[in-house]
Amino acid sequence: MASRYHEVYEAWQRDPEAFWAKAAAEIDWVKPWDKVFDPSMGGYGQWFAGAECNTCYNCLDRHVERGRPGQPAIIYDSPITGAKAVFTYEETLARVNAMAAVLADHGIGKGDRVIIYMPMIPEAVMAMLACARLGAVHSVVFGGFAARELATRIDDATPKAIVAASCGIEPGRVVAYKPLLDAAIDMSRHKPEACFVLQRPQAEAALGGARDHDFGALTADALAQGREVPCVPVKATDPLYILYTSGTTGQPKGVVRDNGGHMVALKWTMENHYGIAPGEVFWAASDVGWVVGHSYIVYAPLLQGATTVVFEGKPIGTPDAGVFWRVISEHGVVSLFTAPTAFRAIKKEDPEGKLIGDYDLAAFRTLFLAGERADPDTIAWAEDKLGVPVIDHWWQTETGWPIVGNPVGLGMLPVKHGSPTVPMPGYDVQVVDDAGHPVARGTLGNVVIKLPLPPGCLPTLWNAPERFHASYLEEFPGCYKTADAGLMDEDGYLFIMARTDDIINVAGHRLSTGAMEEVLASHKDVAECAVIGVADQLKGQAPCGFVVLKAGVNRPHAEIEKELVALVRDKIGPVAAFKLAITVDRLPKTRSGKILRATMRQVADGTEYRMPATIDDPAIIDEIAAALKERGLPVAG
Repeated sequence: MASRYHEVYEAWQRDPEAFWAKAAAEIDWVKPWDKVFDPSMGGYGQWFAGAECNTCYNCLDRHVERGRPGQPAIIYDSPITGAKAVFTYEETLARVNAMAAVLADHGIGKGDRVIIYMPMIPEAVMAMLACARLGAVHSVVFGGFAARELATRIDDATPKAIVAASCGIEPGRVVAYKPLLDAAIDMSRHKPEACFVLQRPQAEAALGGARDHDFGALTADALAQGREVPCVPVKATDPLYILYTSGTTGQPKGVVRDNGGHMVALKWTMENHYGIAPGEVFWAASDVGWVVGHSYIVYAPLLQGATTVVFEGKPIGTPDAGVFWRVISEHGVVSLFTAPTAFRAIKKEDPEGKLIGDYDLAAFRTLFLAGERADPDTIAWAEDKLGVPVIDHWWQTETGWPIVGNPVGLGMLPVKHGSPTVPMPGYDVQVVDDAGHPVARGTLGNVVIKLPLPPGCLPTLWNAPERFHASYLEEFPGCYKTADAGLMDEDGYLFIMARTDDIINVAGHRLSTGAMEEVLASHKDVAECAVIGVADQLKGQAPCGFVVLKAGVNRPHAEIEKELVALVRDKIGPVAAFKLAITVDRLPKTRSGKILRATMRQVADGTEYRMPATIDDPAIIDEIAAALKERGLPVAG
């Protein structure tokens, strides 16, 4: 069908307030708004000022009341433990009521903060909704996060309570959470009044003192009693959650999400961007510790009355590179949203995609990729092997939903590999030079968004309005700084090339590491890669490429590296000065799959660095350092 995108985007441009008021009709409000948008509130204004609502009611109660009580709300699938479960909307609501009752019994109410420190289990989703039901503000911290990092979040959010699991389960190991939690509380200045621990059979935690409570037992009692807790009305502009993202200073930034605008934006995206109808099964293969988990495992699917999948596993190794296809086939998933790194891992293990043929994917119709740049080679591989549209889209923790994408629900636009396509309604995306002046189409520059940001984006940082202004609004007045670099082509398609700190300056030429990565990824033997700029006395910076080879490649590494250098020279030109390609077994990443390029660059330059709290496996940094040392770089200790 012909896309309605241009018509819809122009309708937003003509009258943004009317556009979002119409979208807001999809949400149940306790009290309507006084103003659709109030420019006097917050850093750049706030949406639905004066309105009252409850996010949990919109996610659960209204579906139970209006004909969906028996429909699955949550499908839990854990290949790591072998556990599977389905919870209907009615069952989910009963459990959320029970959890809310337990929290309320211990004094948790409107405005109180609750940290949730849990793995990918249904109770994590339910605990988030229980907080929303009470008007409490949740802050999910990735399960198993280091004690020191958890302590910084405890001190910043000052939670009244923490909800945790006794352990998380990774392939081949069990991670006990309670010792990490106890150590974090010992370190923190703020002391929560209560810790609720859900006991998992793989490693039960020792509970001690008046602070610790058995969350499973208390919830089971409340459930048996059929306890119900009314939804607490909150202002649309009140915070729903705080989600911490790593800050450049090492001090985490608490991104705040409000209740009203968040619901309006997410509900709009499910139908218009992702093309998901109520009752369909949508799977975001992420973690509730990340923004993708908040938006597209928990809130958006449930606001839409769809079914969401909570998956406790990995794209490979639980048990093999076919697990995604098994889950899609078994649960009737129509759409999968995951990070490109997951597909690169699958492609590395099963380059021919043979395992796909073992499963019936008849219901599956779209794959969405986001979280990092999707290289064209990975997109082409997925298109070829799956035979469905592969949609790259771009957004951030701060925005909470897609800035740029290909709106499936409005009718897809032509795909251009390497571009997440076009700005969504609500976002006036511009590419500017360092002085804030627009650059010509096709020219690399700073990607900014003209203010105001649309509903659902961060109104501020938790307890840090000055830092919010300095981080996002100061450098380009009247605009939000994305800190991404890119270009826009003649058709209005955006190409995100790198974080602005990944633009390297080689003898005065500003070059994108993303463009070089694209070339390296096109080599038949390369599974994934990363390019960084390393200090060079003559040119200022020189590019250095790290490559991980596909499974089964037995050619000499030196031969492949020589081909890669020639390939970059051929595709980008001598100006790139690309002379160093290094083969490694793996790349350092965050738990969400983002490659830690900045840390790699610091190691290569021999400068001091702080091990990122979000790193999946710190040992990989030593492997990278050893590989660099072999090539004679200074290397940080």
